[in-house]
Amino acid sequence: QVQLVESGGGLVQPGGSLRLSCAVSGTIFSDNAIDWRRQAPGKQRELVASITSGGITKYAASVKGRFTISRDNAKNTAYLQMNSLKPEDTAVYYCTALRTSDYRRYWGQGAQVTVSS
Repeated sequence: QVQLVESGGGLVQPGGSLRLSCAVSGTIFSDNAIDWRRQAPGKQRELVASITSGGITKYAASVKGRFTISRDNAKNTAYLQMNSLKPEDTAVYYCTALRTSDYRRYWGQGAQVTVSS
């Protein structure tokens, strides 16, 4: 059974930093592309950042230059480093894994990030 567990969310002041982690089990981690998505209250879910199994990264324009996605295949874990956080980054952040063998996507339970003074 594939499981994704996010951690590292919380409350941070504007301009602060947080690092989200996504621990993946039940699948060959290196065979999965990973992305982070977020959903703010009353808004549609949006793709924030993605990283392929080969390490190629992409970012939404709203976070480019502030967020960094990475992965550690030895630890079966992906990360989202978030710097210079803004109130509009407040959302529930979800980690997803897209298994390249069958293109099945798995989701984590979500981590709340709140940016407020």
